[in-house]
Amino acid sequence: MIALFTPENLFTLFMLVALQAVLGFDNLLYISIESKRVEKRHQAFVRQAGIGIAILFRIVLLFIVMGMVNAFSTPLFDLHVAGIFEGSFTVHSLITLLGGGFIIYTATKEISHLLLVEDLEGETKPKGSMVKALFWIVTMNLVFSFDSILSAMALSDVFIIMATAIIISGVMMIWLSDYVATFLEKNRMYEVMGLFILFLVGVLLVTEGGHLAHIHLFNVTVEAMSKTTFYFVLAVIIVTDVIQNLFQKKYSVQNNAVETSP
Repeated sequence: MIALFTPENLFTLFMLVALQAVLGFDNLLYISIESKRVEKRHQAFVRQAGIGIAILFRIVLLFIVMGMVNAFSTPLFDLHVAGIFEGSFTVHSLITLLGGGFIIYTATKEISHLLLVEDLEGETKPKGSMVKALFWIVTMNLVFSFDSILSAMALSDVFIIMATAIIISGVMMIWLSDYVATFLEKNRMYEVMGLFILFLVGVLLVTEGGHLAHIHLFNVTVEAMSKTTFYFVLAVIIVTDVIQNLFQKKYSVQNNAVETSP
């Protein structure tokens, strides 16, 4: 047991927690959006319970992946339509493709809702069940964590170290989930930014799944979006939206001052 607390393992634990925290940001956005589907008084519980259940499943998934890592990369089936579509699908590629597709669908649906609803402050969306919300939060949490687990295995092969990192990052997510949800609720103008970030995450997963499946569309190879490109675009979206909102507030103040001046 003492051997686990070597400087090397402690440094690895720190790196794994940092990795989980960075990748968990996208997850928090999805959790905040999904929790809005239930009654307001249940939303905090759904977020916290969903993450708590997902932590347990993440540890189970880590144990399974460590024992069956080769099975996840073994081709399940091939699809070939000459000159149109080619692909060799594995469990990993299917999870990534389906998860990314669902995230794109969710983000697109929520953006459409924001454009169609007439009264954003008094909107009355039908509320779903807590069980359904918990199911999707846990499911998508596992989708988000699948790649992070594989990345973690590249840094360490000690189960306890990786499991500890999952627990620490999960506790951090539970602590931050209410803050993220409250911020989006109080700053509705940033909700659109969050949805487009979620859409971008879906694109990232779909391209990564397509790359893993060696998909060719009309003889064009599907390449995975670079993580560097993803974070650069993410930074541009955030900075642009913040500056746009600051400028809009400044413009409104100046415009009101002109209108009220004699």
